[in-house]
Amino acid sequence: MQRKFLISGGGTGGHIFPAVAIAQLLQKEYSGCEILFVGASNRMEMEKVPQEGYKIIGLDVMGLKRAISPMNIVVLWKFIKAYFKSKKIVKEFNPDCVIGTGGYASLAVLYAASGMGKKTVIWEGNGYAGLTNKLLAKRVNIICTGFPEMEKVFPGDKVRFTGNPVRENLSNIRNKNESCKFFGLTPDKPVLFITGGSLGARSINIAIQQGLESLCEAGIQVIWQTGKNFQAETGGKPGILAMPFLREMEFAYGAADLVVSRSGALSMSEIAVCGKPALLVPSPNVTDDHQTQNALQFSKLGAALLIKDADVMDSLVDTAIETLHNQVLREKMREALAQLARPNATAAIVSEIKNLITS
Repeated sequence: MQRKFLISGGGTGGHIFPAVAIAQLLQKEYSGCEILFVGASNRMEMEKVPQEGYKIIGLDVMGLKRAISPMNIVVLWKFIKAYFKSKKIVKEFNPDCVIGTGGYASLAVLYAASGMGKKTVIWEGNGYAGLTNKLLAKRVNIICTGFPEMEKVFPGDKVRFTGNPVRENLSNIRNKNESCKFFGLTPDKPVLFITGGSLGARSINIAIQQGLESLCEAGIQVIWQTGKNFQAETGGKPGILAMPFLREMEFAYGAADLVVSRSGALSMSEIAVCGKPALLVPSPNVTDDHQTQNALQFSKLGAALLIKDADVMDSLVDTAIETLHNQVLREKMREALAQLARPNATAAIVSEIKNLITS
């Protein structure tokens, strides 16, 4: 029997990447299965998902305004229309399971599917549950989470701590010698890897730019993914590599003794899977300040240090130097990270889907 899966998630790469990873593994597990995506018609999934070879249908939806606003009348009207369109899609496609990875469209699709008696799974990657998944929690069958102890937020009998899917090449990061050779760095010197994602993180970038001299004086080498919106000035300093975008993340993590990163769910999962001590700087510009909640989850377990965005200019570089010179602290962080790492997260999520549709 040919299986069918309907997947909805988007708005950001943090919703799209896991959705695609789940789809790819479902295809391996169920040869010849049919997969259909549903996303928000004006969001990046309408471009990214077809690039991965999948069909996608768009819904005209938008996010709820948290402050009192007349625009919420428009939001509600759009949701009602999207809900009825979702019911039509579910009825016509008739999937074995409907999977949601968050985003505006996911609410309409999973709300409709659960009401129609379809088997449903949602994934919540953050340590702080998003509004969409909170609203869906009582209706769906299974809730896969990227962080432990999410029973505090969701119905405990539905929660499965699976971890968050990470890019496939990070499941086998390179050793430090090989990685340093790739970048032309010296393996017996500490390496700091800075990443703010493809767009970069301005506060982190400015702090690193101003602290480059101090890092060099401390004998620290730097791999610096600046993002496309920041032009780093390295002054030709040896051992300082800056680039807008880095594809070879398995080498960057392999070389790193310490990582500086925002605390989005997927970035933190990569840090855990790679076992790399980290300084986490939550972005102040995200819904419900969820990146701070993510970073707190790691810091309270001793797996990372949290630095507030407002404090990066004063403390980021000094803390990085101190941490790189404190091998005992970094070893304790690695031990804590091992408890959080879920390298087989995608397989765990797909396993839950398989068990659900055969139960």
